[in-house]
Amino acid sequence: MNHQELAKAIFQASNLKGEFRLRSGQISNEYFDKYLFECQPSILMPIAEEMSKMVPVGTDVLAGLEMGGIPVVAMISHVTRIPAAFVRKKQKEYGTCKLAEGAEVHNKRVLVVEDVVTSGGQIIESVKQLRNFGAIITTVLCVIDRESGGKENLEQNGLCLLPLFSMSELHAVASNLPL
Repeated sequence: MNHQELAKAIFQASNLKGEFRLRSGQISNEYFDKYLFECQPSILMPIAEEMSKMVPVGTDVLAGLEMGGIPVVAMISHVTRIPAAFVRKKQKEYGTCKLAEGAEVHNKRVLVVEDVVTSGGQIIESVKQLRNFGAIITTVLCVIDRESGGKENLEQNGLCLLPLFSMSELHAVASNLPL
């Protein structure tokens, strides 16, 4: 599957029409359900193969953010053979009391992996927490940048965003528009 075919597959699997209340409280006639592409191996594997080419040289650990980043990071880890950590939104308050399960992040060059970036707020919070545990983080890799200020917010926090697709690119491919 080439890049354009992958974009079209993601859009077709995830773009829903109807009436949807967004997190902001606004009503939209379009909703993008990222879990619909994440649960499809025929789409998730090509995503991981494409994203694996974007992993910076020297990355020690791939860190997937709860919840949508977990299937993406697991598949990229499978393709690259780089160990993965699964990052909770907040540190566990029982048992091992871990924030990140799986690979150790202390003194490691960690690449944060997310499915969709909107404002980047949860990424910034998770990166702060991971850095408190000694992770070295400069880059975030995502499947889709919604182009809603996330890239700029991440840059203000010393993070470079590498998206596989922008939302406008997905819309253009779905509409057969030139990129």
